[in-house]
Amino acid sequence: MAKATRQAFGESLAKLGESHPEIVVLDADLSKSTKSEFFAKKFPARFYEMGISEANMIGVASGLAFTGKLPFLCSFGCFITGRYDTIRLSAAYSQANIRLIGTHAGVGIGDDGHSQMGLEDITLMRALPTMGVFQPMDARETELIMEYLVKEWKGPAYLRLTRQNLPDLYPQDRPFEPCKLMQVRPQPGAAPQKSDVVLIASGATVGESVAAAEKLKSQGVQAAVWNAHSLKPFDSETTLKLAQTTRLMITVEDHSVIGGLGSCVAETLATVSQHPRLIMLGIQDQFGESGEPADLYEKHGISAHAIEKRIAAELKAL
Repeated sequence: MAKATRQAFGESLAKLGESHPEIVVLDADLSKSTKSEFFAKKFPARFYEMGISEANMIGVASGLAFTGKLPFLCSFGCFITGRYDTIRLSAAYSQANIRLIGTHAGVGIGDDGHSQMGLEDITLMRALPTMGVFQPMDARETELIMEYLVKEWKGPAYLRLTRQNLPDLYPQDRPFEPCKLMQVRPQPGAAPQKSDVVLIASGATVGESVAAAEKLKSQGVQAAVWNAHSLKPFDSETTLKLAQTTRLMITVEDHSVIGGLGSCVAETLATVSQHPRLIMLGIQDQFGESGEPADLYEKHGISAHAIEKRIAAELKAL
């Protein structure tokens, strides 16, 4: 059943809290929106409402981490990463074992408008040494990343989540490979194979890419879709293998094309002398705006329809 990754996060957090007493949660007056309220209702003594004071929340969370706690601190992605200097010193430089949770990512939040759209958050977090950056494509992958962040990851990490519901794409019986690209289409978990185009997407745009690939199939175009749940560390090894299987690579993200997923792939391809043409679809160096999510995805070229049209045009031009 499709659900928003913020919803899956809240449910997973409350469940993990049962077996991990070291987990504490801090929120900046948005617990109903971030879904940290699930944890607050279940473990009120381990929940801290910090008010509209994100910088203070980051400092407090870092302090709690150095006492042996595992803090999850929650807000909209644009608000929490907007306290960049505090994250840089209190979390990243100090290597504090905290989990920054940024919900309401991208233009997909719709009519809330540009003031609440996280469009630069991946760029900011990727630039920080010691910081991990993760973005699930659906509810199941959210649960798996949450388990990884609680049980295995050490140091600060940023988890980027959606307001909108996303289709179920992660196979229920597939083992989780942290920080590795995963083929979603045509066959989950398959090794790289020759294709007309390789799409690498992250978060909400994975579903759009799969839908576009299905439309292209009826036109005789073989499109492979790969999911990048980890933006840092990024799976450069698999990316380079994919580059040998196609003449065209497309990255699709609900985020600025500057410093996001497209940059991850471009930085990787720049390490080799020959590689396929790369097209980066996403928010093209501009602010977001208020509107229906579907309309905004179409405008910014990251809807299934827009992706399909762009790929058809690029293949024709090759």
